[in-house]
Amino acid sequence: MTLQKIVDTLGATVALGQERLDMEVEHAFASDLMSDVLTLKDTPILVTGLCNVQTIRTCDMATLEVIVFVRGKKPTEDMIELAEENDMVLICCPYSMFKACGLLYQAGLKPLY
Repeated sequence: MTLQKIVDTLGATVALGQERLDMEVEHAFASDLMSDVLTLKDTPILVTGLCNVQTIRTCDMATLEVIVFVRGKKPTEDMIELAEENDMVLICCPYSMFKACGLLYQAGLKPLY
């Protein structure tokens, strides 16, 4: 599935990384617990409602490339700058985490486990 399909499926907006929407992904992980995120390996997408600079730093440490913020959360300029330095894509979705994950699963995105 491409990031563009994810954006379309979620009725989302792209805060950073518009040029990378042709990127193909197979799996995603959803969590607001950054300690859980640090256990991940080779998962390109995080779906989260935690919207702060620590989210960007944690994803950088876990080598996550794409963050989907749910519940209408929008990244700050500081977050966007840090994500840009780390070559990340930031997507903003109006739905709850439960609905966003359900829509993505229904569209064919696989869970990590």
